[in-house]
Amino acid sequence: MIELLVFTILMALAFDFINGFHDSANAISTVVATKVLTPMQAVSMAAVGNLIGPLFFSTAIAATIGKGIIDTKVIQTILPAETFIVMVLAALIGAIVWDILTWYFGIPVSSSHALIGGLIGAASVAVGTNILLFEGITKVLVFIVASPLIGFISAFLLGLIIMRIFSKSTPEKINNWFRKLQMFSAFFYSVTHGTNDAQKTMGIITILLIVSGYLTDFDVPLWVILACHIAISLGTWLGGWRIVKTMAHKITQLRPYQGFCAETAGGVVLVYMASIGIPVSTTHAIAGSIMGVGSTQNPKSVRWGVSKNIILAWIITIPFSALVGGGAFLVLNYFL
Repeated sequence: MIELLVFTILMALAFDFINGFHDSANAISTVVATKVLTPMQAVSMAAVGNLIGPLFFSTAIAATIGKGIIDTKVIQTILPAETFIVMVLAALIGAIVWDILTWYFGIPVSSSHALIGGLIGAASVAVGTNILLFEGITKVLVFIVASPLIGFISAFLLGLIIMRIFSKSTPEKINNWFRKLQMFSAFFYSVTHGTNDAQKTMGIITILLIVSGYLTDFDVPLWVILACHIAISLGTWLGGWRIVKTMAHKITQLRPYQGFCAETAGGVVLVYMASIGIPVSTTHAIAGSIMGVGSTQNPKSVRWGVSKNIILAWIITIPFSALVGGGAFLVLNYFL
């Protein structure tokens, strides 16, 4: 069983790496779009931000993923430890397949929701839908809508406030100020992005260690925290340029003050959700913020056709990854 456990933990870290690779657009798209930083400077900054995230926030989201989506305690009494690990491996496969597929087509979707979908599908096939914790799942579904909406409204209002304050300033002066300020807002968003996303994998690895008998309580070990943040940081540093192009240029054209508004609003959303342990999508938060600040001057400046396709992909994420996760469990359980 030890070999299966180690392999599954490595797969979890691989998912974390792909998460960073896939979601690097979340952390850097705005600062690249406004040309405040070059792509390489932006991903380097984002990687550092992702790495230091655990210094500032708790692991509440890790606990939600580890024991708030499926009833892991009940599953442990039903399934042998080895089968439980296979179930988690299948969930990871469901999430990874969706991430790779959407990366190929340049579609910014939620790696967090892909993982949740994989867990739902694999657990439902392994044990049954009775072990799904619908209170936790409902919160996730609610914030699929709420987090981009909050980001949209926050960025829209912040954009209007800044436009009002600087209404008598020249565009050159405004751009000069916000090119500097965007360095801070982009780094802030990178820290919150790493904190929010890396915690999902922490929850997965911690529950694997509990099931395998290496831990007794849900207390995320330091090495797990560090390993997850290193994995997502490396993925971010390598970058996923297909999605960066979508987020940075295809939704709307951003000026430095708009990039500042989007990053600040998106980061605030992620900080609040991390503090209450709700695993929201960093993709949803920043995409909603970009749409919001892009609408301040003229709603027509937002390419709503592109935005509609992105939202459709958000809706499909959980069902698709659940289907793949469930199918992966059937295959793995048969051969293993």
